[in-house]
Amino acid sequence: MASSSFVLGLTYVVLMCMMVYAPLVADAAMSCGQVQTSLVPCIPYISNNGAGGVPPGCCSGIVAVNNAAKTTPDRRSICDCLKKAASAFTAVNPNVISGLPAKCNVNIPYKISTSTNCKT
Repeated sequence: MASSSFVLGLTYVVLMCMMVYAPLVADAAMSCGQVQTSLVPCIPYISNNGAGGVPPGCCSGIVAVNNAAKTTPDRRSICDCLKKAASAFTAVNPNVISGLPAKCNVNIPYKISTSTNCKT
């Protein structure tokens, strides 16, 4: 009998944690994985140091990421993801990466750079 009440109590605690945690996850902006997936079409443009035009899929991804950043915590989280992604392209002119939003007519409140302070 004691073990079944323990299991019932543990189940109750787990359900309560799920109820509290679920809205936090649902309200989050995009995960870093989603940000990266949205920006995959930009890789050829970045890898070629900005040669040629920006692919339309790249601009669509930038717009989607920007639209997901509705709150300050969302913007900070996405900024951190973009900062990490930018660091993967060490052999690329950083201005190519930081200039992408403007080329897609998207205004973001920070520069995409490995040195950007996403906390401010």
